[in-house]
This record gives sequence, C-alpha cells and structure tokens, in this order.
Amino acid sequence: RCLAGVSELLDMVEANPDINIGENILEESENVTTPPYRVRGCVLTIVERMDEEFTKMLQACDAHSTEYVDRLKDEKEVCVILDRLQTYLVPRGTTEEICRVYLRRIEHMYYKFDPEAYDNPKLENKSFKDMEEMCKFIYAKDLTDRLRTRSMLCQIYHQALHDRWYQARDLMLMSHLQDTIQHSDVPTQILYNRTMVQLGLCAFRKGNIRDAHNALVDIQSGGRAKELLAQGLLLQRQHERTPEQEKIEKRRLLPYHMHINLELLECVYLVSAMLIEVPYMAAHEMDARRRMISKNFHHVMRMSERQALTGPPESMREHVVAASKAMKTGNWKECKNYIINEKMNAKVWELFYKSETVQEMVTSKIQEESLRTYLFTYSSVYDSLSLETLAEMFEIDQGVVHSIISKMIINEELMASLDEPTHTVVMHRTEPTRLQSLALQLSEKVSSLVDNNERIMELKQGNLFFQKSGGMQDRQDRFQGNYQQNRNQNWQDRRNQRQNYSQRERAY
Repeated sequence: RCLAGVSELLDMVEANPDINIGENILEESENVTTPPYRVRGCVLTIVERMDEEFTKMLQACDAHSTEYVDRLKDEKEVCVILDRLQTYLVPRGTTEEICRVYLRRIEHMYYKFDPEAYDNPKLENKSFKDMEEMCKFIYAKDLTDRLRTRSMLCQIYHQALHDRWYQARDLMLMSHLQDTIQHSDVPTQILYNRTMVQLGLCAFRKGNIRDAHNALVDIQSGGRAKELLAQGLLLQRQHERTPEQEKIEKRRLLPYHMHINLELLECVYLVSAMLIEVPYMAAHEMDARRRMISKNFHHVMRMSERQALTGPPESMREHVVAASKAMKTGNWKECKNYIINEKMNAKVWELFYKSETVQEMVTSKIQEESLRTYLFTYSSVYDSLSLETLAEMFEIDQGVVHSIISKMIINEELMASLDEPTHTVVMHRTEPTRLQSLALQLSEKVSSLVDNNERIMELKQGNLFFQKSGGMQDRQDRFQGNYQQNRNQNWQDRRNQRQNYSQRERAY
C-alpha cells in the first residue's frame, strides 16, 4: 500500500510541474488555491522513509523463507520509484537533495554483480557509467563528509566486486578513509568493513596474496567478522550488551541478500596466510626473534597440534591445516589436493564467478610457495640443485623457477648463486647448520643469564656500603669510589668481549 501511495504521489507531482513543493516553504506562505501553487513538504523525505521501511521489512523476514523472496521482488519497484524521483528532483531540487537521492540509488546498486560488466570491462557499461556520474557529482557538490564517504566506499566496493583491482585500490588509497573512518557513524564503519573485505577478495582473485591478507587481517583477527559486517550478533558476547543495545544493533543488521559468505571469507584469509606464513616459518626456523605475520593462522595451527588423534580433514579449517603441513615439507600435490577437492569446491571455490580461473591461480601459487619452502628447508642438504629437476618436481616452467630463485638470491633469502651454462643452483654454505644455530641461541641465553645474575649480585652487595659512621666515612667513600671504578671497568670489558664475539659470529 505504501508503494502504491508513493507511486500515486509521484504521478501527481510529475503531472503538475507548476506546483512548487519544498521543505523551505513556510506554512504561512503556502498557496493551494490559485497559481503559482506553493506546498510545504518534501517528496524526497517520503521516499527515503519508504526505502527504510522496505529494509526493516526484509530484516524482520526469515531469510530462508519464501516470504523473503516475495518481499525482495518489490525491490525492483523501489528502484523504479527512486529513478522517477531522481528525474523529478534533478532539474528543480537543491544540491543537497540531489546528492541524497543519488546516494539512495547508489546504495541499491553497489553490491549487485553484473556479469556483462565483468566479461567486457572495456565496454561502456550502464551500471558503471551511472555509478561514476553520481559519485562524481557527490564528490564535487556535497558539503557533508558522510555522503561523500559513503558514496566513495560504495564505488570502491562496486569496482572490487567486478575485479577492477587497481581502480578500487587506488581510490581507497587516495581517499585516506582508513585514517578517519573511526570518527564516522556506525553504519558507515560497517560499510567500510564490507568494502575492505571485498577489496581483499578481489586482490585474492587477481593473485595479489599479500594485499588480500593485509585487507582481511583486521576483520578476521578478532573472530568477530559476523558482527563487524552486520550479518548477525554473536551469542558469546550476549551478556556484554544491554537489551537496549541489542535492539540498536539488530536495527543495523543488513538484509540477507547483501551478506558476504563468512566461510568463503575465512577460507580466503587462511589460504592467503598459509601462502605467506609457511615459507616465512621455513626461512626463519631457527630465529628466536621471529615475528608472527598472522596470529589467527598460528592459533588454528596450534589448536590442530593439540589434538591427540588427527583424522582426515572434515571442515574447511582442517583442510587448510592439512595443506599447510604438506607445504612445510614441499609436497605441493598433497597441499593442492587438500585445498582444491570436491568438498572444498562445493563449500568455497564454486561461490566465485569463473571458479576455474581462481582454482588455477591458487594451484600456481601453491606450486611457487612450495618451491620456496622446499629450498628454505632443504638447501643445507644440497651442494647444488638442477633447475630442470626443480621444474619437474614442482611442475613449473623452468623460466619461472629461474625467476623465483633469482629473486630469493637478490633478497638474500637464499645464500646461493646461479650457474647459467649448467642451469644449476650452487649453494654457498655460509649459513650455520641446525646444531650451530642451536649452539648460538644457547650462548646468547647463557650470556643474558650471566648479565642478570651479575646485576642482582651488585644490587645486593651495594647495600653493605650505605652504613654511615663518623670514623669510617672517608675510608668508605674511597672504597665506594674504587668499587664504582672497578665495576665500570668490568662492564666495559664485557661489552668489548660481546662486540668481539658478534664480529666473529658475523665473520663465521
């Protein structure tokens, strides 16, 4: 009934363009009897309330019922009403009103995937063209930060959804939204979270694994992705909310058709973390100061190691954990079979548009990172390695193997050199063996333990010299001076010894 009433209202205002309608018209200056007619009111506000009620109705429906589908069919009519309102307001509305109606239209467009635009990115697509025109108008004319921020986030989301990675990334970086988003209202922060997630998924589909991990790490690190994306409330944190807060948060939840699949999101994050973290762990196995790139990934691995009995993987997480363990030994085929199989395809990969392309990209990344992990783990065993043999082992083109090893040598990750005539990698044997690395770690710990003990002894001995007595004062002062001088000399000697030890260690 509301849709019918709003449509009738638009019919009336379109049929009578001489009637001047606006919020700025005061009640005493209204004229409804003789032309020119002046009516106090705002058609835009009525349509905005209608759009909000439509969203509330979808929130109240069961997402898996036929009623939800029936109600969702009304969105087409809602979009038609917004188009008609835009046509009515553009010639006669204020700049603020035009920006508001543009944003309403953008918010109904940004999350919808258009296969035609994806397959033909060079063609002038209507949805992209309309989105760009409306966003540019808001950027230029809007005086408030909120509309500009929301329209920019919607445009980035729309670009990322259609795999326009560089345009979406550049727009996000130029906007500097990540510096100021914490000062925005909660719905805008939710939109920002959704946009970052979509950027991460886009980066993953394009093969930019590190960018995908960086975009998704903040959302996934706290285990609250469901709340941060406004796709539901966590039962574990129910006791932290008052009934009033819970009502407010439920009003912010997005309708089901706008949701991002959380299992897909977690799988992309864990696979990205695996491809970055496993080679890094292999390269810095004996480094005591090794930092964690992904805490969530390490937590999942630790939970798996605590299990007394490890059976075949069942859930998505277990598949990623099993793949990570296979990658640690350089077994890329086993790793790939754990990540890409019928169960994982049904749960994750087939949710992507053109899933075959994504699976091929994941397979190639697994091959490359398994090669790097193999070289980090077993380089100390070899005197030399044939590029041809490595290419056969990992089923990669020999040129790709050459480029990977060259990059590792340039970055000083692998102490080796390439012998071009024989196509071999010659190891330099400059790094300490496992036993030598453990011995160095032990010596560092013993040295720090000795230093701590000496400091404690000095503190205890220093208390003996604070007893003041008249006849002993001069002798005590002299003794303390000599003690201080000897202590400084001892510290200087130990510092020199440590420096000499560090120089010998570097030379070794």
